[in-house]
Amino acid sequence: MPRPFAAYLRVYEPLLALGDPPDERLLEAVEAARLDRSAAGEREQALWLKSQHVGRLLPAELADGRAAPSLVTDVLVLDPEDVPEGEHGDAGPGPLICPMEIRARSAAALVTFLGDAHPALKNAVLDAGGASFDMIRSRAKSAIDDLSASASHTLSTTWTVPLPWFVLFDPGMRRVKLGKGREDPEREVSWRVSIADARHRAREVGDLLEATFGDSGPGRVLLETRRWLDCFHPGSAVELDYGGLVQLFADSILQADTTAEEVHDILDALRTGNVDELAELFADLRDFWGDLAARERAN
Repeated sequence: MPRPFAAYLRVYEPLLALGDPPDERLLEAVEAARLDRSAAGEREQALWLKSQHVGRLLPAELADGRAAPSLVTDVLVLDPEDVPEGEHGDAGPGPLICPMEIRARSAAALVTFLGDAHPALKNAVLDAGGASFDMIRSRAKSAIDDLSASASHTLSTTWTVPLPWFVLFDPGMRRVKLGKGREDPEREVSWRVSIADARHRAREVGDLLEATFGDSGPGRVLLETRRWLDCFHPGSAVELDYGGLVQLFADSILQADTTAEEVHDILDALRTGNVDELAELFADLRDFWGDLAARERAN
């Protein structure tokens, strides 16, 4: 089974930000470091499928509605040495931890879906689950209270990557591992940065986008991302990971991908008012990511 076609923006916090002293089960999970970035999507997928098989409302929860022990033990671990040195502050001290928070993230997604869905679709989902909207909202609130910070450590998106996310990273810091083919779990495209540098770039570019576009479109996405980053420890690291999207591209396309560079070129064009270059760059990005959007519609 392929990995989920999702990309991720993650925050890894210093261990003490997750409890002082940290939970013993968390310490053991960090020491074991059994779950790595390449397996994160598969873990989420497995827990979701299991929850649906046994008729539970949310993944990673017990039959009585309480969080499963995996709430504490499903974590990704990052060494600060694997984060580029920051201009405005470094990541650390280590180890750096990203709780996966699968139950809470699923709860938030479920409530959003039911709030936005067509009434007929919403009613079909509620009937299939044998639950009322009020009951689901109550259970979801309980799940969201699992979060160790005021926000989830992971944002995810399917089939594409929001272009404002690239603003946070130095394009030259891209990590590419092609592996032995599209389905190799080690296949990776990612960037990492200290949260201090990510916040600085988000503020700087946010002011530019607000002056150009107002508080809508990419400016709104970046503003929401800035607010999210402000929820975490100043020694944290931020990671943009193409996740399962790497399965959709041939080696040559991944190697030649210049999305991050083009996003930064767009910012330079905005600063100089170069309209012709802006149009060309936007067209290139539309062509590159448009194929994925077409595949999403087909699926």
